[in-house]
Amino acid sequence: MKNTLKNTTLGIQHLLAMYAGAVMIPLIVGGSLGLPSDQLTYLVAIDILMCGIATILQVMSNRFFGIGLPVVLGCTFTAVGPMIGIGKEYGISSIYGAIIVSGIFVIVISGVFGQLVKFFPPVVTGSVVTIIGVTLIPVAITNMGGGQGAEDFGSTSNIILAFGTLLFIVLLYRFSSGFIKAVSILLGLVAGTIASIFMGKVDFTPFKEANLFHMVHPFYFGTPTFDWSPIITMILVAMVSLVESTGVYFALGDIVDKKISKKELSKGYRAEGIAVLLGGIFNSFPYTTFSQNVGLLQMSGVKSKNVIYITGGMLIALGFIPKIAAITTIIPVSVLGGAMLAMFGMVVSQGIKMLSKVVTETQDNAMIIACSVGMGLGVSVVPNLFDSLPSGIQILTSNGIVAGSMTAIILNILFNMLPSKKANQLKTE
Repeated sequence: MKNTLKNTTLGIQHLLAMYAGAVMIPLIVGGSLGLPSDQLTYLVAIDILMCGIATILQVMSNRFFGIGLPVVLGCTFTAVGPMIGIGKEYGISSIYGAIIVSGIFVIVISGVFGQLVKFFPPVVTGSVVTIIGVTLIPVAITNMGGGQGAEDFGSTSNIILAFGTLLFIVLLYRFSSGFIKAVSILLGLVAGTIASIFMGKVDFTPFKEANLFHMVHPFYFGTPTFDWSPIITMILVAMVSLVESTGVYFALGDIVDKKISKKELSKGYRAEGIAVLLGGIFNSFPYTTFSQNVGLLQMSGVKSKNVIYITGGMLIALGFIPKIAAITTIIPVSVLGGAMLAMFGMVVSQGIKMLSKVVTETQDNAMIIACSVGMGLGVSVVPNLFDSLPSGIQILTSNGIVAGSMTAIILNILFNMLPSKKANQLKTE
């Protein structure tokens, strides 16, 4: 009994550590696409439920899937910008068509990804993550002002709430430690929302109108559609997520003193692919490992998979209760914007951290980073640059993240994988 209570308490801690990241993504994507409150509530609820399913798929281990490590899964932040861009240009149905195909792609390549990973060294993945983070910052700034098209955009109250939330998160992050530091963004959202209530900027209607219980069903937002550019975009996002997950797998293996074999890596990739596929079918998101829960695992010192099973079970249970999901939809956009700036800034800093290890190795790496990040940001700012090119080529050039990612991959092959003249000369000598 005592052990069960301890595991449940630790499971709740893991849930809280990932909860802000889990609910922020549907709120950001749904809000950017202008979804009504009932659809936004459903999106949050189904995302929470799928986080639980994805987590259990990965924690369990059988002959086909599951890495068998105490890992928590949630939607990858690298998918936020691409999904918003796809939704605005092609419609929400194209988002889910692309997610479904990317999930199938991950399942198919799971056995050989170990060989493909050489095309995604830190100079490539770091560039991609940096591009994604940089392109997300304008979304955060817009929300800090009150959101696209808001009548009170840039009002004093919105600015106070946005920067007040951001300041609260920063101070909490600076002067706290351990678990409190891990949930600083969640606490910042709570504090910002409480302040908004006193300022009369919270509408409780979505919470009042939400059902206490609902059943989920596939293709809630309609039949998925399949367009080449969104599909390529989400496949690239999935590949980057697999590379990030590989690092988490090895970090967890080190923590629990377990050597990770190629076979286990393949099962981990396959579980992630299944989670992405289910995310597309049930209109949620692509899923990947959450590194913040690895830090919590290290802090608590408890390495039992039972704790993560409990976390997954609680997430699934919460996903069937729209009332709880609806609580998050009452958070004012400006409060979300303040938290988003911190979260998206962390995406940029993660990319910079990855690049800092390789940018000084060679001038070639510096050139790869310069061109890929420049291309990604440039196309995002001026998306009509390649409008005169054939439609087949525009698949690779119409999206900043795709354009920047492809630039990084091609230049990495050119500079780091093809035999250089100098190497050839040495061989002939």
